[in-house]
Amino acid sequence: MAESSAGPTGIRVASPTGRWVVLTTVLGSSMAMLDSTVINVALPRIGEDLGTGLAALQWTVNAYMLTLAGLILLGGALGDRYGRRRVFVVGVVWFAVASLLCGIAPNADVLIAARALQGVGGALLTPGSLALIQASFHPDDRARAVGLWSGLGGVGAAVGPFVGGWLVDGPGWRWVFLLNLPLAAICVPVALRHVPESRDPNQHGRFDVLGAVLGALALALVTYALIEAPGHGASPAVIGAAVGGVLLGAAFVQVERRRPDPMLPPSVFASRQFTAVNLVTLCVYAALGGFFFLSAIQLQVVAGYSALGAGTALLPTTVLMLLFSARSGELGRRIGPRIPLTVGPLTAAAGMLLMLRVGPGSDTVTGYLTDVLPAVAVLGVGLVTLVAPLTATVLASVDTTRAGLASGINNAAARAAGLIAVAALPLLAGMGPEAYRDAGEFAATFRRAMPMCAGLLVLGALIAWATVRTPPAAVQETAQPECTVNCGVTSPPLEPAPETGR
Repeated sequence: MAESSAGPTGIRVASPTGRWVVLTTVLGSSMAMLDSTVINVALPRIGEDLGTGLAALQWTVNAYMLTLAGLILLGGALGDRYGRRRVFVVGVVWFAVASLLCGIAPNADVLIAARALQGVGGALLTPGSLALIQASFHPDDRARAVGLWSGLGGVGAAVGPFVGGWLVDGPGWRWVFLLNLPLAAICVPVALRHVPESRDPNQHGRFDVLGAVLGALALALVTYALIEAPGHGASPAVIGAAVGGVLLGAAFVQVERRRPDPMLPPSVFASRQFTAVNLVTLCVYAALGGFFFLSAIQLQVVAGYSALGAGTALLPTTVLMLLFSARSGELGRRIGPRIPLTVGPLTAAAGMLLMLRVGPGSDTVTGYLTDVLPAVAVLGVGLVTLVAPLTATVLASVDTTRAGLASGINNAAARAAGLIAVAALPLLAGMGPEAYRDAGEFAATFRRAMPMCAGLLVLGALIAWATVRTPPAAVQETAQPECTVNCGVTSPPLEPAPETGR
């Protein structure tokens, strides 16, 4: 029988406290996950209601990802020092208030600003959810807890497009954001009452505010240049923003290398496994960010789906992840991460190429079964294969005390990749400012964009095959009976990242 309470070595999953910790982290992460899956379905209706062009829709997505990617490392560091539960709760409350502002936004400018505020809340709660699990549970139960978190959190991702489509077609797109308020109302009191506080005892020194500002500004300027280029061409503002973003990015790297307490410690990349998996993350999430942004519009503008129909059409992808992510984590533990991180992106790339079949007539039952379902099913199989091993390998590649930092870096890489993809793909595919209002124009640019997304996944697969290796200890862990799901999380790091004194 599992322990009924937390001991000096950590909480057991089967204990009452363990269940509360899993529930709290799932509720918190589901807020951010739900928002990211719902917003794409709502974009055409937001554009129509607020009278905006494609650039404003891109900013509606990217304003959130910009602040999230720019501040998520700082959010992880704040949690490690001041308490992961405390910072997580602040993030949930912040996210809920920003969601309320999104729901009552009178115009596109206010909506974009409120989305940026949402990203700040997300930067506090996102790394905290996984770090709470890693820091709270007994080492033998951590992998199982991560598997539960991944599987139950997938409910939010699976339900998101369906609920979002229903809300958009029913009470309106504003309820997509207001939906976060009841989740926060449940999550905060449960966290304060049942989740133990944890922090990194080695955290000290000053926070790297300069690094956070430089990183966020670099991303903002590059994003501005990519989004505004289709409408303004090579104007002085666009060129100046692009050059400024590159220069600030270079300055960010230099600052992080020279500071005694950097936000992004270069020493963490001494783990070759950690570096390799983050490169794969960049490729995978850039492709996914571009795919979901464009596919939701393609289904509605070109194929003729309603918002609810488009959300439902994409549902099989997340349902597959919900049903099989835990088994995928177990498989990754047994055979190592290299094969899943190679096969998964290649399979997902095939699913994206199958989306090229979607067009006029795909909104019928026959059209869905022959055009849409094969694409989203193959994509779902690919994501099932790669996502759980990706998460497990990231956490296994660094010391446990740096769970917040590792989670923050990987999340920042994912968000930044999606941010750049949403900004760059319309430009690279030749999509005009009003393309989403014209079915023919959007369909033509969609056909150019999907092979680009698939190509990014192929690149990620090649990187994984060439660089990711299975730690010898991972093979030995297959004999441990207590570890049944995603056990790669507990593997000792291949090349532990040395402490930096943060």
